[in-house]
Amino acid sequence: MAEYILEVKDLKTRYVTRFRENVYAVDGVSFKLKEGETLGIAGESGCGKSTLAMSLMGYYFPPLHYTSGSIIIDGRDITGEDPEVLRRTVLGTEIAYIPQAAMNALNPTRKIIKYINDVLVAHNIRLSRTELREMAEERMRLVNLPVEVLDRYPVELSGGMKQRTVIAISSLLSPKILIADEPSSALDVSSQKLVIKMLLDLIDKGLVKSMIFITHELPLLYNVTKKIAVMYAGQFVEMGPAHESVFEPLHPYAKGLMGSIIVPSEGIRDEHLVAVPGTPPNLKSPPQHCRFAARCKFRQPLCDSVVVPERFSSDGRLFRCLLPEAVLRELKYEDQIKSKQEDAEVELDVNIIPFAEDNGDGDSGKESGG
Repeated sequence: MAEYILEVKDLKTRYVTRFRENVYAVDGVSFKLKEGETLGIAGESGCGKSTLAMSLMGYYFPPLHYTSGSIIIDGRDITGEDPEVLRRTVLGTEIAYIPQAAMNALNPTRKIIKYINDVLVAHNIRLSRTELREMAEERMRLVNLPVEVLDRYPVELSGGMKQRTVIAISSLLSPKILIADEPSSALDVSSQKLVIKMLLDLIDKGLVKSMIFITHELPLLYNVTKKIAVMYAGQFVEMGPAHESVFEPLHPYAKGLMGSIIVPSEGIRDEHLVAVPGTPPNLKSPPQHCRFAARCKFRQPLCDSVVVPERFSSDGRLFRCLLPEAVLRELKYEDQIKSKQEDAEVELDVNIIPFAEDNGDGDSGKESGG
């Protein structure tokens, strides 16, 4: 068995519009996931979280296109494999996906047990009616759903029940990796609690080995995952242990994101929530320099003229910023950078990486659409 259950190396995927324009939604994402680990991915709408989730499945359909990089699941590189082979041998068994708006993913005219049969047939698992029933009831009990759900139509289920049913169907074949994309959105607090407990139980019972959890709800992410990645404009700008990522973020965007959380604690009335000004860059033509520079309160002249590499802090966290780690650790988002002399620049301590040379296609190394 491989050391990592999932390895993603410099993954780049894009959308191609009907006007043949490229939208670089995932641009150079790399990370590793061990068995038993849970990774949370946070970021504002449009940053590429859901596109990354779909890309990790290796199952590309227009307008989403694979550009470069690799996705290795338990030692098997699935990039470039035939879609039909992927569907039969990878999707559902090696990696599975719970889509956004999962409550709307069920055809209201079909009973739940029909969906379970469809999953089995798609993977060439043929069972008799009695065997199908026994298998389905056993899985419902394992995930703490009443067996009566099997004979109901989706319209007969509450929102929370539908969400949990979709999770049960997605994890039916006990995938090694489960990607949960906003699994608790549009649910009340009680239903959220049941959904999160169900996801954690899947790991505890060995039905799922590792999980990637995507959500806008940062407090939820902190309580569910061991590691958090903050995504901005198609790239990871910070990734590290959940506690440090929430309470001691390094990247300026991560500081602003975490500063927007309302925490029910003593003295919160005197605290001011952080608002990150501006809008993300257009991913049709993303800047080669720091993608957060236009919105960053700590912006320095060099931030607009060099490629920002991935760096690692003294405690092993990934971050993508030119400012020295020691400066980032001291800064709070509401601060402004000041030195002993007014308006002096902060010394940057990384190697300068020049922009990529234009390769003649007018897109500075980016692949053209098609």
